[in-house]
Parts: sequence; structure tokens; C-alpha cells
Amino acid sequence: MTREVDANKRATLRRFAALGAATPLVASGSAAAEEDTSAVRDAIRGYLTRTPGAHFSKLRDDLRLGTGETQHHLRRLETDGEVTSLKDGDYRRYYPAERFSTFEMVALGYLRRPTPRGMLVELLREPDATGADLARALDVSRATVSNYAGELETADLLDRSDGYAVADPETVIALLVRYADSFGPDAVAFADEAARFISYDG
Repeated sequence: MTREVDANKRATLRRFAALGAATPLVASGSAAAEEDTSAVRDAIRGYLTRTPGAHFSKLRDDLRLGTGETQHHLRRLETDGEVTSLKDGDYRRYYPAERFSTFEMVALGYLRRPTPRGMLVELLREPDATGADLARALDVSRATVSNYAGELETADLLDRSDGYAVADPETVIALLVRYADSFGPDAVAFADEAARFISYDG
């Protein structure tokens, strides 16, 4: 059973490490331990390239790592300036270093939460949507919409001065489209129709 778990873990790490330029997991003794360390860090790099804004528990679980192991490697990657993190309520979210602005990191954090993402997607589709429209479309209460709208406004992702309007919609659309597969089916569906939402200067 332990061998099967180890094999599954290694397969998962190999998959994400391909994006982080890992070397094959074949060695023995201390060389194997060193290579495993390198492979785990490469897997984290690769994972965050595809899933920026993932919180600690999701990264740990998706990569089949232990809690202490994950903490150790993330701490080292942050110290080395390869990964950066941002507190998001009860979560700490992780990103490849020097790739995103603060606005983009905050946006990615909210896009990883189903209800705020649903609100932003719905407002990009229907800019005149009201709180009642959003509640109906997402099958949540008006109070839930109102609470998240307040959070999104505080995070500078939503303007509530005249109804609801997504702040910097083109950046939010670009993030939704680029990382759609890592968000979920609603983002994938949105990405498929996104061309009509993007305005071009001409």
C-alpha cells in the first residue's frame, strides 16, 4: 500500500515538475533524497505556473505532499525569491514571483473562490446585472451576494458607485481566459465566449 501511495505521489510530482524542468526521479541514497527535493520544488514551480493563487491546502493536496514537507519547500522557494505569497482571509495564496501585479494576485485569489468568481463572470457577461440577478444566476442568497460584493469592492475588484461594475475588466478577463482550466467549468465556458467581451483600441 505504501509503495502504491509513493508511486502515485511520484507520478503527480512528475506531471507538474515537467513545467518546472525537473530531472527524472532515478537515483539512490543521498543523491535520491537530493533529487526528490529538487523534484518537489520543480513540481511546486510547475503547479503554480498553471494554478497561480492556489492556497496552501490545495497545493499540498493536489501534489500529494505532507503538511510539513509543503511548508518546508514553500518557505525555501519564498526565501530564494522564486515564489511569493499573499494573505487572503484565512488562506495564504502562492504565486510565481515577479509575474503578477498586486491587483492580479488579489484578482486570482478571488477567482479561485466559486461565488466571487461566479459574480465576476456574470457581471462580465451582463454588466447591468443587479444583486437579485446575481443571486438568481448563482443560486445563492441576496445576503451572500451583498457580502461578497462588499469584499470585492474593498479589494478594488468591484465598483458599486452605480450598480455593480467589474474594475479593470480586461485584466480580469485575461486572467480568467489564461487560467480557465484551473478555475473550473464556469471559467472554461466563459473563456470559450470571451472574445466578444474584450475591447480593442483601433
